[in-house]
Amino acid sequence: MTTFTIDSENNISANAGLPAGADESQSFRNQKELANLTADWPASRLVDTWNSFAGVTPFDDLKPVKKFTNREIAVERIYKAVQRLAANVAQQAAHVAPASEKAKKNPAKPKQRQTKRTKGDSRAAKDGSKKAEVIELMSRKSGAALDEIMKLTGWQAHTVRGFVSGTLIKKMGLAVESHRSEEKGRFYRIVR
Repeated sequence: MTTFTIDSENNISANAGLPAGADESQSFRNQKELANLTADWPASRLVDTWNSFAGVTPFDDLKPVKKFTNREIAVERIYKAVQRLAANVAQQAAHVAPASEKAKKNPAKPKQRQTKRTKGDSRAAKDGSKKAEVIELMSRKSGAALDEIMKLTGWQAHTVRGFVSGTLIKKMGLAVESHRSEEKGRFYRIVR
C-alpha cells in the first residue's frame, strides 16, 4: 500500500512503504488518515499544501486556490490529487530490477542474409527493369552511347555514370569498356 509523507514545507511524497527515518506522525495512507493528520492545521496550511503542487507535473491541470469552502473539501481534493503520485510509485516499483542482477546486454542482431550474385551475370537484373534494359543495350557489339541510355531511362548523365560505375562494375562485377567518340560522345560496352 502506498504511504504518503508530508514535510514541514508541505511537500508530499509517495512511497511503497514508510521510508526509513520518516516521521510516522507526518504520514498517511488514506483520506481518513489525512483528515486526522490535518485536523489541527490552520486552513491556510491546507491552501499552502494545495498550492505547493498545483500546476506542477503531474498536477499540470490543477489550479492554485485562495481558500477552500471547508476543511472536508480541502482534505478530499488534496487526497484525490496525491493519488496520482501513488500510480507513479506503483509503476516505478514494477520496473525496478533487483540490485543483485546485472543488466543484460542487448542480444546480438542476426547476420544479414547474403544473396549470391554471379559476376557478369545479367540475370541479376529483373526482366523489364531499366537495369536489364541498360545491360541489354550495353551488351550490343557497338555498345551504347550515353545519350541513348539517357533517352531510354530518362536519367541524367551523372546518374548513368553512377549506375555504370556503382551498379554494373562494383556490385555486379561486369567488365565495362568506356570510350569517347568525337562525333557521338561517350560510349559504354559490356565486355563478355
